[in-house]
Amino acid sequence: MGTGSLGGLRVLDLSRVLAGPYCGQMLADHGAEVVKIEAPRGDETREWGPPFLPDGTSAYYTNLNRNKRNVVVDLGRVEGRAVVEDLLADADVVVENFKAGTLERWGWGREVLEQRYPRLIHCRITGFGTDGPLGGLPGYDAVLQAYGGLMSVNGEPDGGPLRIGVPVVDVVTGVLAFSGILLALHERRVSGRGQLVDLTLLDTAISLLHPHSGAWLADRSEGRRTGDAHPTIAPYESFPTADGPLFIGAGNDRQFTVLVEVLGAPELAADPRFRTNRDRLRHVDDLRGLLRPLIAEHPRQTLAEVLLSRGVPASPVHSIAEALTAEQVQHRGMVVEREDYRGIGIPVALGRTPGTVGPAPRPAGADTLAVLAELGYTSDDIDRLVRAGTVGRTDSPDRPLWPTVGAVVGHAHRNGTGRA
Repeated sequence: MGTGSLGGLRVLDLSRVLAGPYCGQMLADHGAEVVKIEAPRGDETREWGPPFLPDGTSAYYTNLNRNKRNVVVDLGRVEGRAVVEDLLADADVVVENFKAGTLERWGWGREVLEQRYPRLIHCRITGFGTDGPLGGLPGYDAVLQAYGGLMSVNGEPDGGPLRIGVPVVDVVTGVLAFSGILLALHERRVSGRGQLVDLTLLDTAISLLHPHSGAWLADRSEGRRTGDAHPTIAPYESFPTADGPLFIGAGNDRQFTVLVEVLGAPELAADPRFRTNRDRLRHVDDLRGLLRPLIAEHPRQTLAEVLLSRGVPASPVHSIAEALTAEQVQHRGMVVEREDYRGIGIPVALGRTPGTVGPAPRPAGADTLAVLAELGYTSDDIDRLVRAGTVGRTDSPDRPLWPTVGAVVGHAHRNGTGRA
């Protein structure tokens, strides 16, 4: 760690579940030193499964927390918060998603953080924000998909609203948090000051409503469910083939002309019903009726390759297994399979300073001793904190989170991490 474009950046990840941990992982992938703080009970996603890895950690948690050091601290204790304050003193960024009012209750309100740590970038992630009619209320991804209107436009025309099959609001919020932190870091070079990066799942959900939001703002037309078809482009949907579904996205008139030529029906391009995209949308049912039997004659992979070679976007509708084993996905390094770790690659590719998929997620508390020692805590300090239950540690997945005191102190001395 520390060799990417964010080498030297120190991040304290106080978040849990998805958006915050994903943001922290992205920062770590690009070289930031990220210390994840977990409560004694652990990030609840460690138990979100099956599947579980051999060490008992869920695959869910594993794909959000690589490249991070891990420290267990009980923030409900004054002594635990003192440990975090020591970490904040050297941190460039803190990422958190506590319930509104929690930081204030602990004496870490915005004004306090700005006064004590003027260069600190504080990334706050909440469901609805901290003020307003719903300020401070909890929200998970699906709740915000519902509240933000995403469910209403997802699903088949004759079906009900449907949750999008991936936690898109959480994931995109993590990406936006990553972007916001980089913006704040850039500005800090000029001002020398940190600032609040304020993310809400609600804001993310609303930002994802395009093109339905634009249509409603233009003429108050309500978004409608169209299955996998596009509301403003035709043909832009999946069709059955001889061996499975194929998605075709003919986004302009040229692509439509090539499509019908490949299908052996070039006359459709001159049909008054289908000459322009506006015409095709107006007669989309007629268009589907004509295209379906033509497409159904072909194997999906063969037809997709021909269309792509002619400049028409198309793809077989892959399963997860097909997507993760696809040749281009493998070529791009988007699947990482090592003896110690399996996960998704880094989606932001830089030429000179590429990110690195480093250590697999650490057991809870695996780095508590080392991190505290680096802060100047002596073995006696660490012994006292462990005895009190303020911090926790473990050497390996099969050892207890709260070991005997002798084991803790002995480990510190043997590794030279206990400093006077």
